Amino acid sequence: MAIITSSKTKVLFVTNELDPFLKISSVADIARLLPEELQKRDYEIRVLMPRFGVINERRNRLHEVVRLSGINITIDDNDNPLIIKVASIPEAKMQVYFLDNEDYFKRKFVFKNDKEEFFTDNDERTIFFCKGALETVKKLGWAPDIIHCHGWMTSLIPLYIKTIYKDEPVYRNSKVVYSVFNNQFDEKLGADFSRKVSMNNIGKEHLEFFHDADCMKLNLGAVRYSDGLVMHDEAHPDLHKFATKMGTPQMKHIEEESSVDGYTQFYADLITQNN
Repeated sequence: MAIITSSKTKVLFVTNELDPFLKISSVADIARLLPEELQKRDYEIRVLMPRFGVINERRNRLHEVVRLSGINITIDDNDNPLIIKVASIPEAKMQVYFLDNEDYFKRKFVFKNDKEEFFTDNDERTIFFCKGALETVKKLGWAPDIIHCHGWMTSLIPLYIKTIYKDEPVYRNSKVVYSVFNNQFDEKLGADFSRKVSMNNIGKEHLEFFHDADCMKLNLGAVRYSDGLVMHDEAHPDLHKFATKMGTPQMKHIEEESSVDGYTQFYADLITQNN
């Protein structure tokens, strides 16, 4: 597919929650307001999130994008069909793409069941979402200047962009920004997580943070492979220390409308870095 070109700065937002479709933390508000404000400033944006079963398709008017569906996401030698749906936020004049799969996202819960037990397949759901998001953008033929990841479920995207997707034409010039929030769960994703993550034979040296990973390790892995970081007040101090040690550019999130200026400057600095 031909790559869509544009003179506008293109920003891809990937998030595991977004107001008004799903709100379980402050991530949902920021992932909604930032792309909306950037779009007003003539940025070209795309927004992707999972289609969790708690999101009402009829009320939110989701419908399948047939031309984008039909991709299979391989995890542990199993092919998992990816279905792409879309809905709009009319007041924001913003479209949102939803990544769906019958096995991973049909259930009427997000990360835990009705007994507050962490789903045992949250590892594969995370891999499916991260890989599915990158495959969707490939199929769109849309080359983002910035890929901005919100929420722990997006934490594999920086790793994938720096390894197996680094030579893909749509991602060749993309810079990855990861917003660092608090650690949102205490459970672990299991001893097999790093093996499942290691599709296309990602080297062991890239997987040190993903063996039996908890939320802290996922965040550390995302920090390790990101080009820029947005640090929120609730982020664990060790993540800030690690980012500083890595020398990764950082900005502090400010809860004010003027903070959008900080984001636009941060993006611009990253885009011109090493170009």
